Amino acid sequence: MDSAVLAYVIYLLISLALTVWVARTLSRNGRVFLADVLHGNEKLADAVNHLLVVGFYLVNLGFIALYLRDDSDIGNTREIFEALSSKLGVVLLVLGAMHLGNVFVLNKFRRRGAMEKELYPPVLPQGYVAPQGAGAAGADGSSYQ
Repeated sequence: MDSAVLAYVIYLLISLALTVWVARTLSRNGRVFLADVLHGNEKLADAVNHLLVVGFYLVNLGFIALYLRDDSDIGNTREIFEALSSKLGVVLLVLGAMHLGNVFVLNKFRRRGAMEKELYPPVLPQGYVAPQGAGAAGADGSSYQ
């Protein structure tokens, strides 16, 4: 087997395994965030989570396929490791960036959901307090005396 083909096979196997591992980790742990953001709607959280995972796979697998090509000559074992280390390093950086992007977006959704909960008072007001002091005027200029 040609050493370049061997490098390609190793690159694909490791890249695919890393992509599957990161996607499963994101799916399993991101579901908790989504359920919180979507106010406990488990069915919707599962659907959104699945769509995010599919998008993650498409972007990463597309990048791995596009980054497969290598113009350098690979003649010996040392050159195989050098080519693999640079290619896998870039794949790991892209996976890390995608992971951080997913966490950032999920956290932003979660914060927005928490802020929406805080917009409404827990109970309706029971009454209003009149301004203190004799002769205090209301908004329409009338006196409260």
